[in-house]
Amino acid sequence: MNVIYHPYFNNSTYSSDPAAEEGRIKCIVEELKKIPELNFVKPKPVDKKELNVVHDETHIQSIKQRSKELYEISCLSAGGALSAGKYASEGIPSFAVIRPPGHHASPGSNWGFCYFNNMAVALENLRANGEVKSAFIMDFDLHVGDGNINCLDDGEDIRIVNPTAENRSDYIEEIEKCLEQANEYDILGVSAGFDEHIEDWGGKLKTEDYRKLGTLLRNFSKEKCNGRRFGLLEGGYNHKVLGKNVSEFVQGFSD
Repeated sequence: MNVIYHPYFNNSTYSSDPAAEEGRIKCIVEELKKIPELNFVKPKPVDKKELNVVHDETHIQSIKQRSKELYEISCLSAGGALSAGKYASEGIPSFAVIRPPGHHASPGSNWGFCYFNNMAVALENLRANGEVKSAFIMDFDLHVGDGNINCLDDGEDIRIVNPTAENRSDYIEEIEKCLEQANEYDILGVSAGFDEHIEDWGGKLKTEDYRKLGTLLRNFSKEKCNGRRFGLLEGGYNHKVLGKNVSEFVQGFSD
């Protein structure tokens, strides 16, 4: 399994928000490097043509005008997502340890620590290039990925799921039922937020639940997406548990 990661994602000066906090990416990478089966791959930033598939020119320029640093790391983050998606379309499961996150970014606006929609950039470029036609998106971040919904049509070719159950057991059961009832798709994309953890903002899931989620999604991809799957880092803010939570998910998500 590939882990998409660039040392530049350790940069914490592009913003003062919790997603940009120093040490957040480091704690994840330290845990993932303990897993010998993982293959670390450096991404390249997206170009403007690849951004334009999702975002309008006014929005792109607005991010660019905020600061060169913010624009560069946002383009690299979207590039990491696109890299993960391309590997997945070729049958190589991938997880992108990227920031800024993206699921709150819409075609012409953004909020929630997000600037470009990483999931949409990945999938819409894959679709534009004819590499996939349909996609199933599971977003298990604490907050609903309104940007994913706004950027991607939730219809016949794209299905977007944001679990809403309020307790731990119902939450896992909701995901299980949704996956059981889903149709077949060309690829599975996961907006993986880890802020539902009991020691994070959501206060709901345990660390072992992320291994369970990873396994459920791996099995679903093998049954209904020809094994094609990729995940993108979204939320998760308690550095004491974040690395382990991501590690558990990745181990369940990999072969």
